[in-house]
Amino acid sequence: MKNTDAINAVLKRHGNDGTRLMQILRETQEALGWLSPATLTAIAAGVNWPRSRVESTAGFYSFFHTAPLGRYRVLWSDNITDRMLGNMDLMRAMCEKLWLEPGRVSTDGLVSVDTTSCTGMCDQGPAVLVNYRAITHMTTARVEQMVELIHNQTPVAEWPAAWFRIEDNIRRADILLTNAMTPGDALRISFARGSAASATLDEIKKSALRGRGGAGFTTGLKWEACRNAPGHGDKPARYVVCNADEGEPGTFKDRVLLTRQPDLVIEGMTVAAWIIGASKGFVYLRGEYRYLLEPLNAVLARRRQQGLLGENILGREGFSFDIEVHLGAGAYVCGEESALIESLEGKRGVPRNRPPYPVTNGFLNQPTVVNNVETFAAAALVAKNGGDWYRGFGTAKSSGTKILSVSGDCVQPGIYEYPFGVTVRQVLEECGARDTQAVQVSGPSGICLNRDEFDRRIAFDDVPTAGAFMIFNQQRDIFEVVRNFVHFFAHESCGFCTPCRVGTTLLKNLVDKIADGNGTRTDIDEIFHLNRLLQTTAHCGLGHTACNPLLDTLEKFRPAYERRLNLLKFVPAFNLDAALSQARQMTGRDDAGAHLEAAQ
Repeated sequence: MKNTDAINAVLKRHGNDGTRLMQILRETQEALGWLSPATLTAIAAGVNWPRSRVESTAGFYSFFHTAPLGRYRVLWSDNITDRMLGNMDLMRAMCEKLWLEPGRVSTDGLVSVDTTSCTGMCDQGPAVLVNYRAITHMTTARVEQMVELIHNQTPVAEWPAAWFRIEDNIRRADILLTNAMTPGDALRISFARGSAASATLDEIKKSALRGRGGAGFTTGLKWEACRNAPGHGDKPARYVVCNADEGEPGTFKDRVLLTRQPDLVIEGMTVAAWIIGASKGFVYLRGEYRYLLEPLNAVLARRRQQGLLGENILGREGFSFDIEVHLGAGAYVCGEESALIESLEGKRGVPRNRPPYPVTNGFLNQPTVVNNVETFAAAALVAKNGGDWYRGFGTAKSSGTKILSVSGDCVQPGIYEYPFGVTVRQVLEECGARDTQAVQVSGPSGICLNRDEFDRRIAFDDVPTAGAFMIFNQQRDIFEVVRNFVHFFAHESCGFCTPCRVGTTLLKNLVDKIADGNGTRTDIDEIFHLNRLLQTTAHCGLGHTACNPLLDTLEKFRPAYERRLNLLKFVPAFNLDAALSQARQMTGRDDAGAHLEAAQ
């Protein structure tokens, strides 16, 4: 009866709405500990969906579990920067003290310990999630204390509060992070420009603002296309969605923006709603940022009280717009905008075929604008200060500023905001990087730069980025960095299409074989073969970019491979230069780097 009451309370809170299935599953799991077969059956009946469909959604996301995984669920972030800080040794020490193997549940059902993908805490690792709450700066002493708390069955809510403190680490701020705009100012100025909102749209277009999630599509054109889309059905509608699912390893700037400038982000969403004619918006927040859910909901509640959300915003008759926060559940692929929309609708986060695009057929098949957190924050500044003001920052082809998430081998990891056009070398100097061997820009799906490229500039016309800036000094083994990235792609493939599901697994097996010293010329050839296959047949950007780390580093950091392949002994006739040239011709990649197009 207790379980039934808890499930019914969650269903009632969400109106028995199947499109809210993700939140229903999350809240039910938080209340009951796991999603049992009986629980899934009850939820399916409550939302009037087939049970198989509910179970399919629950089984897709790594943070939902349909088997007991311990009352204390400890997940160690397995990003490369966490590994550089010794996370694996700390995890092994924890498991030894708990008499537990990694990936297993203790016999008494008390605790389980495992790894998870990057938690977005790269500037303050090693990090863990305990019952999906983030704890940073893990040390041997903290591991010992944590084990004792678990043995004593101390509720997580009673653990030391300092453990759960997440630092912002803002090292350099510019127009976004120094913003002191009074909430509502961007809306008031937008309303003053004209009742049809076209004047503010013109300012967005004039600013040349481009999406900050990686693809770099022009924001004004996207909003205009959505504004002009007719909608579908008897009750056409439009939606605004903020993509806060920054799952690219090494990226954490959206986390800081949502902490320091939530009003700016929400104001940008509201300006977008005014322009396209939307009445509903969503912030899709990655599951690793669970701790931000209550603070963001408090900001939304305050803005409703201030007349900045809800009915007739700021007294503007007919303009009503409200926002909900939807929490993800551990799926990197949901950073792709159509996969994110599928997840918003309560489904598995499988990317859609495109076209049609979300601007015409998005949430509930209605016109939908999906933009990144940083993009909406920038749009709010444009709405207030105008397009010409915004174009005064950056370069001719890349207007405004860019926030970089800097991590790895440097004295001051954290957040750095620069006008577009800053050189990689300047960033390295200002964050205290020394003896740098390589910089991975825009995460595993991006580009790896060597020392000869440090004078290149962060800009759409040179080195575009979603925000990650991972630094590796001369003591790091670049092959192990790549191996971590390849394992990440294999783990995060959604499994929908065979080329990606099988291809990323084969890549993982290949790098593991090379790591064991058993690599051959055939294995190198197979990497290029898999790259051509994934480029031409994979369903979405994850598969298209899965080989990027290998192609970049084979070209620029050959000794890291030669040490393992022993090319002179095993493959003296193999022309690596010719193979790389062929790969570039096949993929059209001059710099051997690309981006996950979908991370809007």
